[in-house]
Amino acid sequence: MQQNRVGEQNLYSLFGLFSLAFILLVPSLGAKSFEDFKRVQNISFDNYKDKRDSEFSKYLKVQWNEYISNTPFKLYEKQKPKSLVSTFQKSIKSVGPSISIFVKKTDDNLSRYIKLHNDKKDIRFDFFGQDVGFNVDIGYKSAKYYPQNQLGVSNFFSVVASSEYGDLLDEIDSVIDNLKLNDWGIYQLITRISQKIYISEDDRKLFVWFMMTKMGYDIKIGLYQKHIILMFYSKDKLYLKANFIFNKKRFYVISEYANENIEKVYTYNHIYPGAIKPLKFKLNELPHFQRDIHTKTLTFKEFGKIYDISYRYDKNLIDFMATYPQVDYKIYFNTPMSSITLNDIVASMKKYIDNKKASSAINFVLHFVQKSFKYERDQEQFGKEKVMFADEVLFYKKSDCEDRVILFSHLIKDIFHFSVAGLKYKDHMSSGLYIPMNGDSVRVAGRRFVVADPTYINANVGQSMSKYKNKAPISYVLVK
Repeated sequence: MQQNRVGEQNLYSLFGLFSLAFILLVPSLGAKSFEDFKRVQNISFDNYKDKRDSEFSKYLKVQWNEYISNTPFKLYEKQKPKSLVSTFQKSIKSVGPSISIFVKKTDDNLSRYIKLHNDKKDIRFDFFGQDVGFNVDIGYKSAKYYPQNQLGVSNFFSVVASSEYGDLLDEIDSVIDNLKLNDWGIYQLITRISQKIYISEDDRKLFVWFMMTKMGYDIKIGLYQKHIILMFYSKDKLYLKANFIFNKKRFYVISEYANENIEKVYTYNHIYPGAIKPLKFKLNELPHFQRDIHTKTLTFKEFGKIYDISYRYDKNLIDFMATYPQVDYKIYFNTPMSSITLNDIVASMKKYIDNKKASSAINFVLHFVQKSFKYERDQEQFGKEKVMFADEVLFYKKSDCEDRVILFSHLIKDIFHFSVAGLKYKDHMSSGLYIPMNGDSVRVAGRRFVVADPTYINANVGQSMSKYKNKAPISYVLVK
């Protein structure tokens, strides 16, 4: 069936075309290639470890269909400003209660090295600083995407499903538990395992698909120009990714072969029994990787005086965050900061804002975020849109509007415990604070939030850019 954007479907006999193509191809195959194919075909597929696999393998052999992708979601309706806007610096009126800054105790276990699997393993690799090892059954090492069509997918599945994959799943579960991996971390781990087992990128993708299906994730594979692509069901919104609707659920393409320009894929519409979990991107707890600690100092100037804020950061955590696709803003706003980094920043700020009136203390944090980083749009810095986690903003020298709002929101929430909202406009993001102060404000969820813009240089709390003054945001994110 061919499914277009309005759901119309037309029959497309893909498997028949694949079968004909393979018949025509066989005479031209080299002897070694054909012997390899026969060897795969001669493996017994009746010895499935899971009774669900026998029935599912039948669906992989029947007709596949063509599906048309939906338009990828965009982060902004208009391009963000190329340069910063600034205003004249003015002192803020000192109002509100005096602030007493509390610095939490930092975890002194900076190495936090977890020794996993002391015995000899078939494969070992560095996983964001953590040494991990796994045993690999020879059965699924022999699985190949051959030939490069629907039949090859069925062949790969049958070989892996007949192997001793259960022990590997147990080892993966142990690492997940020890490292406190979220769903995206699990995907990264299994992808790294696949890279140690297989040379072909298509084989790697099929292995990830099989293993994560066995773990209960609703994941599909499809064919795009004869290559394998992965499609995950997720309730989180992903931007700039091709996506498809299957059984009223949205699946996003996550694959090196794929980008937002994919127009169609060929795949099946069957659900593997019990594989119903959506891929979640939230990070309620940061992963427990081996730490790679570095130090950094940021400086900024206020009324001729230079202030410095020093802190440590974990490069392994930064590297993990860099793997993230562009997901819902709520993920970035509600992911906790590294305790080491946050506590160092609070300790650095304490000497400047402890016992200050609330308005002055909040303003100091706002100006720190405004002035400590160079402004640059994501396209110029990364060649693509990239929303950063708060820890990433502190790592990079440059950032744009939403990155600064995310960092500022974390600092305000963690230091002062005020409610914060990210205010989204067509080409900009600012923030709002639920505090009893005068100044420009917006209504968020029925409450008055005072504007604080981390990209409006020298602006105080309560000052909005003239372009957005008295203008309601098109959406907002409340920081939990």
